Amino acid sequence: MIAYKHEPFTDFTVEENRKAYEEALKQVKGYLGQDYPLIIGGERVTTDDKIVSYNPAKKDEVVGRVSKATKELAERAMKSADETFKTWSKVDPAVRADVLFKAAAITRRRKHEFSALLTYEGGKPWKEADADTAEAIDFMEYYARQMLKLAEGQPVESRPGEFNRYSYIPLGVGVVIPPWNFAFAIMAGTTVAAMVTGNTVVLKPSSNTPVVAYKFMEVLEEAGMPAGVINFVPGPGAEVGDYLVDHPRTRFISFTGSRAVGLRIVERAAKVNEGQIWIKRVIAEMGGKDTMVVDSDVDVELAAQSIVVSAFGFSGQKCSAGSRAVIVEDMYDKVVERVAELTKELTVGDPADYGNYMGPVIDAGAFKKITSYIEVGKKEGKLIAGGDSDDSTGYFIQPTAFSDVDPKAEIMQDEIFGPVLGITKAKDFKEAIDIANNTEYGLTGGVITSDRENQEYARENFHVGNLYFNRNCTGAIVGYQPFGGFNMSGTDSKAGGPDYLQLHMQAKTTSEMF
Repeated sequence: MIAYKHEPFTDFTVEENRKAYEEALKQVKGYLGQDYPLIIGGERVTTDDKIVSYNPAKKDEVVGRVSKATKELAERAMKSADETFKTWSKVDPAVRADVLFKAAAITRRRKHEFSALLTYEGGKPWKEADADTAEAIDFMEYYARQMLKLAEGQPVESRPGEFNRYSYIPLGVGVVIPPWNFAFAIMAGTTVAAMVTGNTVVLKPSSNTPVVAYKFMEVLEEAGMPAGVINFVPGPGAEVGDYLVDHPRTRFISFTGSRAVGLRIVERAAKVNEGQIWIKRVIAEMGGKDTMVVDSDVDVELAAQSIVVSAFGFSGQKCSAGSRAVIVEDMYDKVVERVAELTKELTVGDPADYGNYMGPVIDAGAFKKITSYIEVGKKEGKLIAGGDSDDSTGYFIQPTAFSDVDPKAEIMQDEIFGPVLGITKAKDFKEAIDIANNTEYGLTGGVITSDRENQEYARENFHVGNLYFNRNCTGAIVGYQPFGGFNMSGTDSKAGGPDYLQLHMQAKTTSEMF
């Protein structure tokens, strides 16, 4: 099998690529404001009640109106998925993989269109949107290849007169609840992982970004996915989400989102409902409070750039965002000064404009939460950059950094999920690692060091699922840096890794005597 290579990112310094993206923005602009149905068993179902998706950079601009599911429609989707499982689970894994290979090819041809849609619906600047779409393509390609391997099962021992096999079979109906921040990549990745392994899916996308999910459903249909394999039912979490999680025919739940919602799902999934004959499996990725650690005697520019990119890429709206920096005292003043300078250089505005590094935060609720934390930060530390916000046209917050913050302060412990960075000082490297470990999360971390002994100390003692040396702590690539974290960051399910698909299957041993 050919070694896997990830989808390349677009070089927007090339004029031809910039023009192509501008054309895609015009193309998507042309279909903003349309209505979209649910898809249940391959049928389009329209409801009077709509989820209205707005452009967070222009809060009065409607991206699309998507029909809103009810409990009754969720039940219909569950029945469709349950019935379709009987046939889809028996389809040759190579055929299921082929659907993904074709879907990846279709998406690749429409790459800029999907990215432009992410710019409008998710508020993603060009590079962030391009990376999101590339990751979606990667997930499709990678999981399809993984499925071809897993179709062969795993080798086990046999004895004379006895032949043993170890194979994988699908679980059943999966409820997939993806987030808005990687509205294409995570939505697509979690959905196709469940589908290619022979399960059927009830997909409840984020109410902030349902249009890109609908467009992806169209791609899968074009690629040959049979009706009922994936059922598209956007709707409110408290009504539709709870109903699907609790359902006795739900076999597993794949969730990406906040700690609070993730723990609620784990709790509800643990209850055995009438008619349920299995223990529901939960695959959860629940966020982080991630730290960049800076050692002594390092390149100040590398350290500062790594901190700023980690903290403020996509306005800090990543579970991997480095919202904390811990700097060893002899480097502290130099790095803090450079971080402040770099942060002040960042441009904020409409992400459709290539010149803007940061766009808006996702909605009014996020704007209110993040700005309230900035006010807390002004009491807990020294404001060295940013601090301002403006929601008159869109939800824009300046990248904000605080120095001299106590490691136990609110802004150093709570997941803010916005462009807010807290910086603290450590007396030595070991104390810096202790501070980095002092949260309830354990997702990503970054260490800038030129000391091999300290690097190995961090490798052993920095308790995170994804640890990066001498670079930023965001931007895991499918197949290269399998992604998932410890503690309250979730079930360490390692998306884009060699053992992710097995979470959607169960192993079966058969033994034959001759």
